[in-house]
Amino acid sequence: MTTAATQGHSIPAQLWSVRETAGFLGVPAKTLYEWRYKGDGPPSHRVGRYLRYVPAEVHAWVRSQ
Repeated sequence: MTTAATQGHSIPAQLWSVRETAGFLGVPAKTLYEWRYKGDGPPSHRVGRYLRYVPAEVHAWVRSQ
């Protein structure tokens, strides 16, 4: 995964939207919102008003299930 260094932190070159993450997981986007509300599901991050997912974190979450 390509990253950009910012003040000692690695930032992924690409983040997934809710739609992209839902497509990868094969679930409706609504399910991702419900999981986030309940504290379940893959880690998500707010970027402004948008919800984004780091692909490596989604993959790790899938492996942990």
